[in-house]
Amino acid sequence: MANKRPLILITNDDGVSAKGINELVKCLRDLGELVVFAPDGPRSGMASAITSLVPLKYTLLKEEEGLTIYSCTGTPVDCVKLALNEVLDRMPDMLVSGINHGGNMAICVNYSGTMGATAEGCIFDVPSLGVSLLDHTPDADFSECCRIGRVVAEWVLEEGLPHGTYLNLNVPKSPQVKGMKVCRQTDGRWIREFKRSEDGSGKPVFWLTGDFETRSHYPDDDMAALNEGYASLVPCKIDVTDYDFKKRLESLI
Repeated sequence: MANKRPLILITNDDGVSAKGINELVKCLRDLGELVVFAPDGPRSGMASAITSLVPLKYTLLKEEEGLTIYSCTGTPVDCVKLALNEVLDRMPDMLVSGINHGGNMAICVNYSGTMGATAEGCIFDVPSLGVSLLDHTPDADFSECCRIGRVVAEWVLEEGLPHGTYLNLNVPKSPQVKGMKVCRQTDGRWIREFKRSEDGSGKPVFWLTGDFETRSHYPDDDMAALNEGYASLVPCKIDVTDYDFKKRLESLI
């Protein structure tokens, strides 16, 4: 086991055929043995959703030296769970989720299937990194995102991550990113979230849309870094306990 190359599990929420995940495979290929286990189609906005009412299936798509690719009928978190529990012969040395077509900064981390899969890897004590590019187009240029993502991936492989901590990397749409900043998550929310329309019978239907409203401004938050042309790296925690308020509650109860 000690002589084996690092095992890297790769997943996403845009689907196994998306350009982002395939560019990620190319840029990490020489770092270890890669296993791609990703949804068979887009699963954006799934967060940590799991499938419980229908059985899951997976299909082997490619197997060659150093690279195995599977598609799965489930969510991004289903992919991680199934890969770790049933498919891999050992625990991965790292999980990388992405590269997502579109940003997962600020509050989006709570909705993102990309980051749901990243958190799931962390729950299993696998050092986990989510990578997103602020470009929704199917044929986006991932060059800078791959360059920066590889730097972070190499560091994670070498240093590991603390128990309960995973990383959220967002990269701006730019031919030359200025650098990378370690950030806090921007405090904000989505407002005016639906566009009302009608179906053929005149009944109302609603399309998800919206505007992002920032509720506080810090020089070290992720949206500030991205707006200045830097990639943002936010360390996230599985434990959502508010320890400061816990102390207050203990004094009141």
